[in-house]
Amino acid sequence: MKTEQEAYLTLAALCAQAEHCQHEMLEKMRRWEVPETVQARVMAKLIKERYVDDERYAQAFVKDKIRYNKWGRRKVEQGLWQKRIDEDIRKRVLDEVDDNEYLDVLRPLLKQKRKTIKAKNDYELNQKLMRFAMGRGFTFNLIRQCLDVEEPEDLEEFEG
Repeated sequence: MKTEQEAYLTLAALCAQAEHCQHEMLEKMRRWEVPETVQARVMAKLIKERYVDDERYAQAFVKDKIRYNKWGRRKVEQGLWQKRIDEDIRKRVLDEVDDNEYLDVLRPLLKQKRKTIKAKNDYELNQKLMRFAMGRGFTFNLIRQCLDVEEPEDLEEFEG
């Protein structure tokens, strides 16, 4: 079990190296078996000294997951939810991302995936690409823009 000072110094050092959210810091303190009253004081100090800022964390998280992990909006949103980022922060940060940023990630991703998919016809190919992109968290409308699918009645099963 860490003392209050040890917990604070360890967490401050972690936050100086990379962005972390409140949930991550609280989880670390729970694992160290730091009492809840001490956890609250340490968190308050980390926030006051701007080591921890959930909005700043969310902005970095969103940028990284789109650029490097090639995730779509839904998957990024789910990741933020799992980190217990407040809904208003999630919405604000995700709304800052333009659809074109997602399209810039999705187009080459689908182009690359198309080379590895075996399909009997274009319909089957598009269905497989659609499922792949939805698994990555992209929205139906963005996927349709990239696939240039003109028969929406064929793809009703994907809308939801």
